[in-house]
Amino acid sequence: MEYGICPISVVPIRLAATDASEMVSQILYGEHFKVLERRKLWSRIRVAFDGFEGWVCNNQIQFIQEEDFELIESSKNPKYVDDLVAFVATNNAILIPIVMGSSVHNTSILQNTFEGSYVDCKKEKSDLIPTAVAYLNTPYLLGGRTPFGLDCAGFTQMVYKINGYPLKRSATAQSTQGEALSFIEESEPGDLAFFDNNEGVIDHVGIIMKDNYIIHANGKIRIDRIDHTGIFNTDIRAYTHSLRVIKKII
Repeated sequence: MEYGICPISVVPIRLAATDASEMVSQILYGEHFKVLERRKLWSRIRVAFDGFEGWVCNNQIQFIQEEDFELIESSKNPKYVDDLVAFVATNNAILIPIVMGSSVHNTSILQNTFEGSYVDCKKEKSDLIPTAVAYLNTPYLLGGRTPFGLDCAGFTQMVYKINGYPLKRSATAQSTQGEALSFIEESEPGDLAFFDNNEGVIDHVGIIMKDNYIIHANGKIRIDRIDHTGIFNTDIRAYTHSLRVIKKII
């Protein structure tokens, strides 16, 4: 088994081992992973944080020793950047831009230093909404996990990650976590609402806010109304998503 870490701001994870393949997720600076298959130009990886698998280009990652991987895994208080954009410095004082949610407890392995703002503990549930609002107007990007582009599950995952709580990578997988609520009136700000398509497959997720509002990714990170039917977009005066279930994670 081989191991790796992301040494740059963000690396696309692709469905297949080619640049032309669909981006299905991203790894951020400092995130580590197992290498399931290594080819000349590409490697298939499993991200340690959420178990997501896909292909990354070898010239964008750094292979590490098993002991370094285990050292990262043993970190009891991982540190995540809580500014939209920050920087790490290399040994020769070159700055590398990194984004919110990047892992900076691993900088010594990459021979970098970080002196910015970070979180290293589980925060209160009330902190989820201010973090979510920081992403407001970020454009929708399939597979995205950064303030420059997110998909719906990438958005919820990153908001929870920055506050110290792990979520799976897809809306379907996230819907298996937490405790289901019977009625929307039982929900609290920070709970997750899941929505399904015409085939009954859960394909969308957002974060409940107070007063029957929800923040989610639909074209961009936006705030809309939510009721028992689903999400009502006041711009187009129509429902855009059908409510399936609300889950309490915290």
